[in-house]
Amino acid sequence: MKKYLIAANWKMNKSLPEALDFCNKIKDVDIPENVEVLICPPFPLIYPVSQALQGTKIATGAQNAYFEKSGAFTGETSIEALKSVGAEYIIIGHSERRNIFKEPDELLNKKLLAVLNSGLKAIFCIGELIDERKAGKTISVITKQLDAGLKDIPASLMPALTIAYEPVWAIGTGLTATPAQAEEVHSFIRNWIKEKYGQSVADALVIQYGGSVKPENVKELMSQPDIDGALVGGAALVPDKFEKLIHFSKLS
Repeated sequence: MKKYLIAANWKMNKSLPEALDFCNKIKDVDIPENVEVLICPPFPLIYPVSQALQGTKIATGAQNAYFEKSGAFTGETSIEALKSVGAEYIIIGHSERRNIFKEPDELLNKKLLAVLNSGLKAIFCIGELIDERKAGKTISVITKQLDAGLKDIPASLMPALTIAYEPVWAIGTGLTATPAQAEEVHSFIRNWIKEKYGQSVADALVIQYGGSVKPENVKELMSQPDIDGALVGGAALVPDKFEKLIHFSKLS
């Protein structure tokens, strides 16, 4: 049975009371056997969210981390600190980290290696800008990001890795890649992994789609052969919408 990962990226949203209210509304949701659910709140909310979801099937993650274990890095958060407050996953390379905060491929590679070597799971985000898609550069951009991001990552660490394809032009814009557009890139990613790591690693890899996923389009996106879940922003802030995403197979 195909496995899916439905992950909520809350970005810089929700206060503590709002987060706890969300958890109370979602924690008793019946989760399909083949669906894993993850919530990634802002840093200060990771511990209370992980505590509120303790004993449920919903995991907690972080939206970013630094690769150093400790030191004079004001404003950064270590992987060990995140692990100690309940994070099981860490998102690395989200398009907003790449494009707003200008995090380069080399830094993201260091972060990704550090997360995977720590024993936590990572969601590694890749995707193209609208100008790059219009110029027909989508595949070359994806290739560059994979080459740089997965540099020196051995096959032994790949089971802890999820890749999220998020076309930057479809994040928070209301635009969504068509299922065919998304599947084309997902298929390329899986074949790239196959060439580097082999068929078994490629088959086992979870590749999420991220880009204005909502209840109205999630079922069709998830029906594509190489789409194994969703990294969701706006729709994941509303409990009933997020519940519908979890139960995408039941939507008409």
